[in-house]
Amino acid sequence: MSSALPRVHIGEVVRNAVIFNPDNARELAVNSDLLIETVARFFSLLRERQIEYVLVGGIALLQYVEGRNTEDIDLIMALSSLERLPELVVETRDDDFARGRFGDLKVDVLLTSNPLFDQVSQSYTATQRFVEREIPCATVEGLILLKLYALPSLYRQGNFTRVGLYENDVATLLQAHNPLINPLLNELSHYLSESDLSQVKQIVIEIQQRIRRFEERT
Repeated sequence: MSSALPRVHIGEVVRNAVIFNPDNARELAVNSDLLIETVARFFSLLRERQIEYVLVGGIALLQYVEGRNTEDIDLIMALSSLERLPELVVETRDDDFARGRFGDLKVDVLLTSNPLFDQVSQSYTATQRFVEREIPCATVEGLILLKLYALPSLYRQGNFTRVGLYENDVATLLQAHNPLINPLLNELSHYLSESDLSQVKQIVIEIQQRIRRFEERT
């Protein structure tokens, strides 16, 4: 188990990601401090509306391991809850995902109409303390499930960058927290095809081999 990590300040993580992303326009970087206030307002609004959600993605990952900055807030949420939040302007949406903006804040929503996303929200969450407030957050196991579930699709898309990021996230979580992996693979068997599940199992084997090589050398 890794040592305790400093409490995560979501607003600062998002702001720093914006500042250090060279693709962002200069005027957005100059006004990036406003993102800290925007993040606080966003989570306050979720609480005021009593909207059920679960924090996932890069921000949730930082509760468990050291990670990278991220410009996005990623949430699992029901479509009915999303519709109660008109301040979040939805730019794209399909059966499983919605992407929108709350002011300058990017928000990605994993919709509970997807059975795995719903299962993670119901069974793989815990309240975590962030600088801003206490927030329902995916557990280590929940994050691993979401990352592994996404990998076969990312391979089919040829999205090499995200494949590398997701596999590294899984490896870091497994190495730091050593959760039981077989129950998670059994959980995924309900949501992936046999071929995709076989691919995921092979990915896990390769990650475990990398972890063993690392630990033998250190």
